[in-house]
Amino acid sequence: MQPRIENPAMTVPGALAAFRKLAEGPERCGVPQVTRYLVVLRASQINGCSVCVDMHSRELKAVGEPDERIATVAAWRESSYFTDAERAALALTEAATRLADSSDPVPDHIWDEAARHYAEQELAGLVVSIAAINAFNRVNAATRQIAGEWVAQFVDTNGAVPRAA
Repeated sequence: MQPRIENPAMTVPGALAAFRKLAEGPERCGVPQVTRYLVVLRASQINGCSVCVDMHSRELKAVGEPDERIATVAAWRESSYFTDAERAALALTEAATRLADSSDPVPDHIWDEAARHYAEQELAGLVVSIAAINAFNRVNAATRQIAGEWVAQFVDTNGAVPRAA
């Protein structure tokens, strides 16, 4: 398996830095790190982005998340491993990732449940996280970027993706 082209985020001048800058913003919005990692993993699963599924699974593992939680993110509704707040964030992620699947892309009941668990700034952080990961996913999926051991170099020992210089 080969990518169609080299990753555009790494070849278009300034693109990777811009993607990373966008992804960093939600870190300061109060949403727990693990919740942010669950959100980006779930969107990446939906979008079929193997690079991001690999990377964000590794992030969760690096911050101590048990295998059971990582393995069941795709089936979070049928799992007892997630808190109500995490479930609300995952439901919001699915709705905001699958915008074309419904005439009401993010129904009030999904938004209201998320708002029950997250303050306005946290909700804003979740929405930006979802938008950012969907952008990354689309670049990687469109160009068939390949997951693999090289992803490990992008996840530090604390489970974070190192920032652009």
